[in-house]
Amino acid sequence: MAAGFGSLRRMNDLFRRQYRLSPTALRRQSREGRPHAGGITVTLGYRPPYRWEEMLRFLADRAIAGVEQVGDGQYARTARLTDRTGRVCTGWLRVARHPRRDALEVTLSDTLLPVLSQVLARVRQLFDLYCDPDAVYETLRCMDELRPGLCVKGRRVPGCFDPFETSVRAILGQQITVKAASTLAGRMARELGTPVETGIQGLTHTFPTAADILNLGDGVRERLGSLGVTAARAVCIHGLADALERGELRLDQSADPQREMKKLRALRGIGSWTAQYIAMRTMGWPDAFLETDAGVKRALPDCSPGERLALAERWRPWRSYAVVNLWFGAEAHSAAPDQDETASGGL
Repeated sequence: MAAGFGSLRRMNDLFRRQYRLSPTALRRQSREGRPHAGGITVTLGYRPPYRWEEMLRFLADRAIAGVEQVGDGQYARTARLTDRTGRVCTGWLRVARHPRRDALEVTLSDTLLPVLSQVLARVRQLFDLYCDPDAVYETLRCMDELRPGLCVKGRRVPGCFDPFETSVRAILGQQITVKAASTLAGRMARELGTPVETGIQGLTHTFPTAADILNLGDGVRERLGSLGVTAARAVCIHGLADALERGELRLDQSADPQREMKKLRALRGIGSWTAQYIAMRTMGWPDAFLETDAGVKRALPDCSPGERLALAERWRPWRSYAVVNLWFGAEAHSAAPDQDETASGGL
């Protein structure tokens, strides 16, 4: 009923058509630890248009070695989630655009069946499937007054699959290039993450959890330092992990972005840019604006940060989508390298 079904029979019928087994059979296999042969593929719809290739390009540039992989029009990654009994489930998933429908196809390993609903919710957030592109474009079409074609209908805000992973990736990227930040994140996954048997070349580990970082104890600076992470970043990552594990910080779509950003800025090493970037990607906040971001600077080179903020007032409540349009608009307009924001944070 909570999912919107009017009867149990209708829910069961749809479940069988989508997943090729009944809810009862799924529960039984989960209890017995017996996998469903061949995994499953689930279809998730979206409102068209969808700039799929741009989304994949963004994710490919920031993919964490061993954890994420982008190629052949698909996004693949490892996953480590906990089911309702507290059991940890690890596995892999792959996301591709449906060839004939306005939908994404999500294929996942049998080992993730007990946490299927969690996987699908995270995929929806990562690929911004709740977006109404018509509503966004109606407000942001005025961006074309700055430069024709700057705003393109169907651009999505990249979300996240794992809030801690995305937040750490943002912290690592402060004042360095996108490529350098991805290298550091890949080292963390390889040395501190959980090994996973996926059968997919290049997908070998899950990213370390907040608990994994806290387990390093007083040696966190030395351990992360051996991977190339500066002491300041190590302290910041440890502080983030501690706040999450204590329940003092929430990084999900049900959180209040303004309240959680204030908590983020209170952590040593996180400034306004990083807090807003984390809110945009982990909380699904549609109205973040990164006036000091390098890509935004390239798209609006003749404006000061204050002037960019004033200009963005017209783009509320969709300023996160305006930032994405500016990012891709800057790529099309400039040959400058894709580099992280150098004042207060990294992509």
